[in-house]
Amino acid sequence: MIDFRNTNTVWASILAETLHRLGLQTAIICPGSRSTALTVAFAQHREIETISILDERSAAFFALGVAKRTGLPVVLVCTSGTAGANFYPAVIEAKESRIPLLILTADRPPEMRECHSGQTIDQVKLYGTYPNWQVELAVPALEMGMLGYLRQTVMQAWERSRFPTPGPVHLNLPFRDPLAPIPQAEAIALEAEFPTDLFFSGVKNSAVQTSIPHIPLAEWQSCPNGLIIAGTAQPGDPETYCRAIAHLAQALGWPVLADGLSPIRNYAHLNPNLIATYDILLRNANLADALIPDRIVQIGELPTSKELRNWLTRFEVPVEIIEPSPHNVDPLHRLSIHHRFGVESLLELDFPVSVKSEYCQRWQKCDRHIQQTLNPELSNLDNLFEGKVAWLLPQILPQSTPIFIANSMPVRDVEFFWMPNSSKIQPFFNRGANGIDGTLSTALGIAHNHQSSIMLTGDLALLHDTNGFLFQNKLIGHLTIILINNHGGGIFENLPISQFNPPFEEFFATPQKVNFTQLCAAYNINYELIQSWQQLHQRLHVLPKHGIRLLEIPTNRKADAKWRQEILGNLANKLRL
Repeated sequence: MIDFRNTNTVWASILAETLHRLGLQTAIICPGSRSTALTVAFAQHREIETISILDERSAAFFALGVAKRTGLPVVLVCTSGTAGANFYPAVIEAKESRIPLLILTADRPPEMRECHSGQTIDQVKLYGTYPNWQVELAVPALEMGMLGYLRQTVMQAWERSRFPTPGPVHLNLPFRDPLAPIPQAEAIALEAEFPTDLFFSGVKNSAVQTSIPHIPLAEWQSCPNGLIIAGTAQPGDPETYCRAIAHLAQALGWPVLADGLSPIRNYAHLNPNLIATYDILLRNANLADALIPDRIVQIGELPTSKELRNWLTRFEVPVEIIEPSPHNVDPLHRLSIHHRFGVESLLELDFPVSVKSEYCQRWQKCDRHIQQTLNPELSNLDNLFEGKVAWLLPQILPQSTPIFIANSMPVRDVEFFWMPNSSKIQPFFNRGANGIDGTLSTALGIAHNHQSSIMLTGDLALLHDTNGFLFQNKLIGHLTIILINNHGGGIFENLPISQFNPPFEEFFATPQKVNFTQLCAAYNINYELIQSWQQLHQRLHVLPKHGIRLLEIPTNRKADAKWRQEILGNLANKLRL
């Protein structure tokens, strides 16, 4: 439990044992010298899964993926110098997407700073304002008072990574030599008198405190033209989350506009008021005007859809936002009121069921018409159009499959084409800062020790994180990568800059000519080129249990951008109430 070989091993093992008793399950270690005591402490702890990952950026996003899946803080350890700086993108994402991480950066002691000692930078407040909490610990010492200080600081760090809002916490830990577990007489002598049971007796995992929410239900029910908007969400219990929103929707009789990155579309049987094609529908200016609501209840963050966001800026109605964190999740700066509780707590309230409003029925009529027109269009499409992948996946993936959806075009295609279903597929994503960094590593973190998982990505997002493949031999489980290779940044084809070439192709689309067959061979990744929809269906209907597999789907980004623009626009223009 406690390693009494020397001062540093005592210090580091108390830190690891305290975190274990608080509930830590996983520690990710990046190799280095100054962090030796921390590495040894976690590596020899039998109850903590400890994983070594070479690249710090990849390691941090892998930890982010594990934390997304488990809902628990994950420890990240690195040595001194620029190593910790490579954690920064994942720290930002953890902050913005409210994912708990514990970053432990080893450091030189104070006397070795500001004197050009090797591998030394200023690591205090290295991540600016992004951590929920950050502190530099004292240099390790054997006095009981100092060991108690260490224990309590670690307990505070765990707490601050989870409450009141999950996020990253940074502990900077200076260590003096000897860094290796070389025996010291004072540390060895401490073992005989150390009160282990008493010392750890108060270290316990505290539960989240919840209270019954208060909402103006009668006021909401008096408004027949009300709208529920459910944005991107990766809740710990997707079914409970979906039931809670359905519970509210049935009490109000309002339609529910659900983002494709929300589990709601994959639990369609729970919510008869679900609307999935609002992005297409709102492209019809007449319908957009006719469907302006009198009140909006927003669950969490706004959906990805730019059409929806533009529409919401065209009118002023009361907006009530249900969001447990203290964050402002209204980027449109509307007349909004925040209710600070998780929507799941609404299940504790006994709501009477209301008749579905006429307003809701109008939304559903348009939604049905779009689906009835779009579904045959996509079904009969033989060309490898990248948007069809998002339409096809909920129809063919095994029940409850976890899927990580990369940023840029994949999230947009999911918004447009992911139709309501009862597959219980679990969507994951990095929409805190919306970057493409760490895509593969995050997906691997989600798949590790989990059921067989899927990653949907474009070529540039994958290439930005190929160091994630270094984890191939350590993955417990399976990840299938669905690679949509349009040889560049397809999302930029939808922006006005695409009409200006040069500089568009070289500086925005950034075309690439990587041979993914050879890339996969270098990392011993199973590779297959997909040439038909039937072939894709065969490869995804049953997923492998082990390893990493890449299925490459070659597409034409210019033709696909034109298809989206023309077909979706035509669908919207044909709509009538």
